[in-house]
Amino acid sequence: MYEKTVKVINRAGIHARPAALIVQEAKDFNCEIFLERNDDRINGKSIMGIITLGAAYGSEIKLIAEGPDEQNAVETIAHLFETKFEEE
Repeated sequence: MYEKTVKVINRAGIHARPAALIVQEAKDFNCEIFLERNDDRINGKSIMGIITLGAAYGSEIKLIAEGPDEQNAVETIAHLFETKFEEE
């Protein structure tokens, strides 16, 4: 299992477009990917699940992956957060 905590730094938070980008990247990996906020853990390959996290600007999210390419999956998705989902 590989984990990394990221912060939502794009002003609009995680809405439909960022959620779609996360799912688009996540589906290319052969591991289970989860996003965790507070006590909620959702499937990182589910756009509706990601949106229901309600992750606004400043929220911290733990990225968790389990499987053969877990580290690459987490780092790839973390990069989306770090680049503000290319929105700004």
